[in-house]
Amino acid sequence: MRSATHDSFGDPAAVLKLADGPAPEPGPGQVRIRVILSPIHNHDLWTVRGSYGYKPTLPAIGGSEAVGVVDALGDGVAGLRLGQRVAAAGLRGSWAEYALAPAAGLVPLPDAITDEQGAQLIAMPFSAITLLGFLGVGPGDWFVQNAANGAVGKAVAMLARARGIHALNLVRRDAAVAEMQDLGLDALSTEGADWPDRVRAATGGAPIRAAVDSIGGKAAGALLSLLADEGLLVSFGSMTGGAMEISSGDLIFKQAVVRGFWGAKVSAAMPPEERARLMGELIGLVADGALILPVGGIFGLDRIGDAVRASLAPGKAGKILLRP
Repeated sequence: MRSATHDSFGDPAAVLKLADGPAPEPGPGQVRIRVILSPIHNHDLWTVRGSYGYKPTLPAIGGSEAVGVVDALGDGVAGLRLGQRVAAAGLRGSWAEYALAPAAGLVPLPDAITDEQGAQLIAMPFSAITLLGFLGVGPGDWFVQNAANGAVGKAVAMLARARGIHALNLVRRDAAVAEMQDLGLDALSTEGADWPDRVRAATGGAPIRAAVDSIGGKAAGALLSLLADEGLLVSFGSMTGGAMEISSGDLIFKQAVVRGFWGAKVSAAMPPEERARLMGELIGLVADGALILPVGGIFGLDRIGDAVRASLAPGKAGKILLRP
């Protein structure tokens, strides 16, 4: 079985190598998937660097999400059949020809969902839809997010639009505004010093109830300054790698709340019925074209270094996928 494997933690473009080994055998409650496509997520690259919340035992196969077909069933698995096309996330090693997945977490895919959509259907879109619920905003409310041209940011913006929620989508480059507009989404660039004034003007004076920070550093404090009283600031990531720099005055006098969001923990605590409902909503929105999951390129496992570099390149058109 071919795979993209690393024997040490470090720069993903340097430590990931093409390897060959036996295909894994499913245990009780597990399914083996023959992988069709697998995306490269930021958290996958953080894992390879050794800087994510989960640190695998080495050597390790990269990747955590895939679309594929059921290839083998472990003991006790019911409701799935060999050859059935499914999506899976939360995997430990999807950048390979075969991967193991808990049967209970698989999402059977209708024909209306393409392989390219199915490969990235769960992790980022599901994080986006749960994040939107985490914000506690409803139809007519305003919230602001930075790094809005990332995979989750775009999904959050499209889901908010579908639900009648107003999103202020901030991007760090003027050129990224056009990327968002290509998806039918409005965006504001933070390149000019007057961007906070333009954000406030965009709401027409309506309060901004919540903010999502994916950058960290001073960007977190800038979002906090935009919030209305008793607003919520959510830390979703830290592209800077630094601590959040926020004003104690804004925090105190606005009586603001700051919370962290890790999709894996939120999802794990979610009742199965709610998870199924949200997945059904996502599948329907993708099938209808209301939620677009763009692809920036497809690479073979033998080009894992090129794929990583493409994934890290600014302004990429969409998610980078691997085809075993």
